[in-house]
Amino acid sequence: MTRIVVDFDRCEGHGLCEQTAPEVFRLNDEGELHLRRDQVDTEHEGLVAAAVRVCPVAALKVQP
Repeated sequence: MTRIVVDFDRCEGHGLCEQTAPEVFRLNDEGELHLRRDQVDTEHEGLVAAAVRVCPVAALKVQP
């Protein structure tokens, strides 16, 4: 499984991660990011990798 690491200080709430992988990322009404899960199974790894790439402030990372 892959682990998601979020730099919450860097996150600006653009929501591209949520659009890319809504099963994993969620923004609340205030634009604060919440993880639906902090570990990703193989089924969602591709979506999470895409979410990491589209983050405009590089607030997301994955670790094995």
